Amino acid sequence: MLTGIEEVDWASLGHAYGPADDVPELLRGLASADSLERENALDGMYGAVHHQGDVYDSTLACIPFLLELVADPEVQDRGCIVELLTSIGGIDLGDDEEVAELDAEDAEFIPAANFAMAAAAIAAGADVFLGLLRDADPEVRIAAPCALASLHPDPVRVLGLLRERLTVERDTEVRLALVHAVGRLALRHESLRAETVDWLGWLSRAAQAPGLRLAALAQLARVAPAEIPDDVVDRVTVLLDEVRAVPAAEGPGETPRAATPTLIGQVRELLEEHSAGRPTPWTEELLRTLHTALDDRVDERIALILAQLRSPDWGQRSDAIWLCGALIRVWRGRYDEVVRLIGAQLSDPEPRLREAATSFLERLFELAGPSADALSERLAAAPAGPLGPPGPAGGRGGALLALARCGDARAIPLLARALEEGEVRRELLYAVKALGPAALPLAPALRRGLAEVELDELLYDRAAPLLCALGAVRGVQALPEVLRVLRGAPPNRRDWVREACLRTLAAFGPAAREALEDARALLGSEAAAVSSMAAQAVWALDGSPEEAVEALDRWLRPGSSGAEWCAAARALGAIGPAAASAAPALRAGLGSRDLWVRVRSAAALWRVSGEAESVLPVLLAAWEENRHTRVTVAECLAEMGPAAAEAEFAIRTELARRHRHNAREDGAGSHDVHDDEKLLTLCRAALARMERHRM
Repeated sequence: MLTGIEEVDWASLGHAYGPADDVPELLRGLASADSLERENALDGMYGAVHHQGDVYDSTLACIPFLLELVADPEVQDRGCIVELLTSIGGIDLGDDEEVAELDAEDAEFIPAANFAMAAAAIAAGADVFLGLLRDADPEVRIAAPCALASLHPDPVRVLGLLRERLTVERDTEVRLALVHAVGRLALRHESLRAETVDWLGWLSRAAQAPGLRLAALAQLARVAPAEIPDDVVDRVTVLLDEVRAVPAAEGPGETPRAATPTLIGQVRELLEEHSAGRPTPWTEELLRTLHTALDDRVDERIALILAQLRSPDWGQRSDAIWLCGALIRVWRGRYDEVVRLIGAQLSDPEPRLREAATSFLERLFELAGPSADALSERLAAAPAGPLGPPGPAGGRGGALLALARCGDARAIPLLARALEEGEVRRELLYAVKALGPAALPLAPALRRGLAEVELDELLYDRAAPLLCALGAVRGVQALPEVLRVLRGAPPNRRDWVREACLRTLAAFGPAAREALEDARALLGSEAAAVSSMAAQAVWALDGSPEEAVEALDRWLRPGSSGAEWCAAARALGAIGPAAASAAPALRAGLGSRDLWVRVRSAAALWRVSGEAESVLPVLLAAWEENRHTRVTVAECLAEMGPAAAEAEFAIRTELARRHRHNAREDGAGSHDVHDDEKLLTLCRAALARMERHRM
């Protein structure tokens, strides 16, 4: 085994972490009789030799030995090696999407030719995968179809073998893998698509097991979205009911492995935990495939999720929650009933279902409103225990966060209790803003919390959330504690601390006039963010704009950075008409090369002067140029009302879109949905003002 491995000059080759002289040991580890050694070796292969999907010269040198290991029935866990080979050689250099994944940094250090050579080398030995369709190990049989569909040079032969194997294979998950591989072949080879679509359509209606029909329907949707039947929701719902009614087949009977300190081991443990107690965990992937194919058919996707949420199977309900998370992050829609049903899962005895529901709801902010009663009941019924400190998702703290973020006043006494108990999640303190003036009773507890914060290197992390919450409730009784932090901030992130304190003082307004001299002392700060917030605080505390505007004017000059200019412009906008003398300087910012300088200058110029004619073209141009400016622009348009009549078409177009303005392919931020809903609210407000003006 591994003949010739010593003849390779591994030290002259490289991988992600330098010379590849450790690769022979990794290859031998893959063939070890010890499961821990095999997993450590596999982790090393993915971590160094095939790091983040890269193909190095050492990766190419490994291919013959990996193919040899796959062909040896004495080697255990060959399914994992097949998956590794599929990943190494499976990139399609004719697929624009896959090539796009090779970013500029990859191209600088890893020649694109490496990927082509890897694909060619594995394709040359891909006949080894043909025999694996009949292997005794079901994990090998699960991995082999995708390898053949991705790597074998004769797709016509592979398609025939996959369909033939399906007639004799009895393992459910292997059968699903065979159907998935047929779909992959059709996507990679246009010449096979029509034949495959016909076959998948037949299979989805054939007298076969419901799981297999569901897999065929999912692949049909993936390969030919235009062929998705109109009754897809009804058909999928019936199939899921049938899947639940069919007794689960016995699995391969694997012995649970010991935990290993590897990424591979951690992922395996998470997957095992996720699947535990679920007779058909594979339905989740089939439904994800179907949802991806349905794409912008949001109403059908919502209907499908609602059907799952009403299922007696907690696993299907859990899948629906995770699938809805992906849906709601990207698409706008009517989610009230979905949210209500997800709230109902908070009382389920299955902890994983409660965790999924809580994790989903705490990211919804105002959209979680239909679940508020369920959240409140969950908090009232849960066993006594800490509410605030960080803990596992799905705990009472998560439910409280969701309730507070949706602005429900029932969160206030629970937040007060959490503050009394000690440490509170930062997110809970920032959520106080959503509760508005009704949260004023929290001020004494917030004050005590701020008084206990030590003036050390961690001051900002501990004080900033408390300061934000105090500003939100206008808790001016905490002024002595705010001044203690402002005056005692240590060098580490001192400017951040000062800015946070000044923002809170500005929120307090004239009632905190005692702090005026402290704010004035920071007008001359060398940090624009501090100086600008000091100006805003001085204006809020004193009501006299002269010295505030004078301090801000120095940041609206040639030589200031974009961030400095924007900080000053925002402060001037907050001061409003009293800062009208700054209009000429702001007007100069409308022609800046920096997009955000133009946007902030335009918004501030409107707020200080009411000048719409020069402002509106800048705002609308920014709206089209960069979608991430739209919330800021919409805030200004909502204030302008009839003066922004030229923006009506852009506003109506935005309101008609189903796709969220900030949706990303590479993930999502915790506030993305909230920010998009804010955009919609502002657009409706702007439109309403325009329409009222026409009456």
